Amino acid sequence: MLRSIQSSLRRSKNLLPRRGYSSDSAPERKVAVLGAAGGIGQPLALLMKLNPLVSNLALYDIAGTPGVAADVSHVNTRSEVAGYMGEDQLVKALEGCDVVIIPAGVPRKPGMTRDDLFNINAGIVKSLCTAIAKYCPHALVNMISNPVNSTVPIAAEVFKKAGTYDEKKLFGVTMLDVVRAKTFYAGKANVPVEGVNVPVVGGHAGITILPLFSQATPKANNLSDEDITALTKRTQDGGTEVVEAKAGKGSATLSMAYAGAMFADACLKGLNGVPDVVECSFVQSSITELPFFASKVRLGKNGVEEVLGLGPLSDYEKQGLESLKPELKSSIEKGIKFANQS
Repeated sequence: MLRSIQSSLRRSKNLLPRRGYSSDSAPERKVAVLGAAGGIGQPLALLMKLNPLVSNLALYDIAGTPGVAADVSHVNTRSEVAGYMGEDQLVKALEGCDVVIIPAGVPRKPGMTRDDLFNINAGIVKSLCTAIAKYCPHALVNMISNPVNSTVPIAAEVFKKAGTYDEKKLFGVTMLDVVRAKTFYAGKANVPVEGVNVPVVGGHAGITILPLFSQATPKANNLSDEDITALTKRTQDGGTEVVEAKAGKGSATLSMAYAGAMFADACLKGLNGVPDVVECSFVQSSITELPFFASKVRLGKNGVEEVLGLGPLSDYEKQGLESLKPELKSSIEKGIKFANQS
């Protein structure tokens, strides 16, 4: 498995242009993981330690971080690792950060919806974003904490109040929806998953997740309308599938860590000037009437360089788009309302 990870990272480095960056010449980049001792945070910390674009890895949590940091620091890769524990050390974790990844919060349990997580995780996100605004206001913020449909608007409102909001630097990480859509599509279409691409738009919960299988590549002619419906539903219910399979002992932590690491890598490449880095993310958007929406985004030195349009949709996808809007609108408004309470 280690060889597989290392091979993947070598391929990632090979995607850089010829005049690009080796692990020796890449710019200094500090990345913080907030919630690094948790179920997502620990594997995410390891994956970020393996990324040659990271020079300084700051691991923060309310408890347990020194052990995680000591463990990860023994991995023989470029970045220096430091662990920070408790609110009084949060400033040290954040100072000088280029990218802040937030998987902090409680995980889903059987029977829980993402909205059930809201009151706990919303408070955690509000507190962390208040610190980000103060100590690293120019960092790219990658929001993993659920419900993303609400926590991203919370973060935006916190930053607005602090006078530091830059819509180009706030991302809801919806990459796991893309990862799942690619995996499920490849399995059903019987094509190699490495070459598959599937845009996923909308939000990051239930029916707000809309995979655009009509735009999937390579094009599969062997999939019926029923297959597409089933693939869409499985992508939307992917988190529940894992929660139920773990029988009350966890949620989608490992696949989420992988997806989070892949999106952070894309952000770092964009910051470093690698051209044509495009991924899906939940960002401030004007491509629909909703203020935040997930779609393909071109990443660059300032974060979001361009929010790309939806492209041509099938009738099924058009119906899905209209169906998701009321729920996504409600989740966004819920986040804004929470952030503006005392």
